[in-house]
Amino acid sequence: MSIPALAPLFVGDFEHYRDVLVLPGQDDRPGVPGRELTTPEGVENLLETYRQFQPGDDRRALMSLWSRYYFVRLMVPVVAANLVLGRELPVNLDRIEVILGEGGVPESFRLPDEGSAFSEAPTDPFERFHELLDQNLEPMIDGWNREVKISRKVLWNNAANYLEWLIGALGGLGLPESMLADGQALVRTEIRGDGRTNPLANPVRYVERGEDRETLRQRRYCCIRYRLPDMPLCANCPLIDRPPKGARLPEPVTG
Repeated sequence: MSIPALAPLFVGDFEHYRDVLVLPGQDDRPGVPGRELTTPEGVENLLETYRQFQPGDDRRALMSLWSRYYFVRLMVPVVAANLVLGRELPVNLDRIEVILGEGGVPESFRLPDEGSAFSEAPTDPFERFHELLDQNLEPMIDGWNREVKISRKVLWNNAANYLEWLIGALGGLGLPESMLADGQALVRTEIRGDGRTNPLANPVRYVERGEDRETLRQRRYCCIRYRLPDMPLCANCPLIDRPPKGARLPEPVTG
């Protein structure tokens, strides 16, 4: 069951996110406390489970690929609820549970409650997304970096890649520019108001390739999934024109 207050979001292309966010009492599937996924034992269990479905011994590549499922499943409904409904959801790592589905990857997130509308309009994108950025993504990424030694830049780019895509997708629905302004600023602003670097800034670039000068949306950093068996480079990989030795190129799009 979805959270009733968020029902207006889950139509059209976003319908399959309807059951990603659940509340206590709605869903009795076992969940893993969010903070546990940053501990040595939690990360080891995560990777060991995932390895049963995704072969490979490169822990960094496994962690990177797993993180992509986490980021897209969590961020799409949470960011959409924030921008479109003006609703902040409680996604602090100490308050959520992650429900794993088939393949050992995140399927749903159990939130403690349905959140609330902002009492006052946020002053900037970092205030608007404080709960998501500072109390979920940052401690999660720091934990994975600590336990697996995977680059923070790669993990942040995994998250930011989906964020930039989502803002564009919402804009394509004809939503007013003012509604998406903080989302757009979040992926464009390099320095936060407190002087810290924004790790979500400029996650992709748009480059022209080939004789037809086709525009390619290209990530800033490679997610290194090509280090896993049978995993090619992504179609938007920054290494696609200079692939590492042994890396497979993505299959050409047909039809």
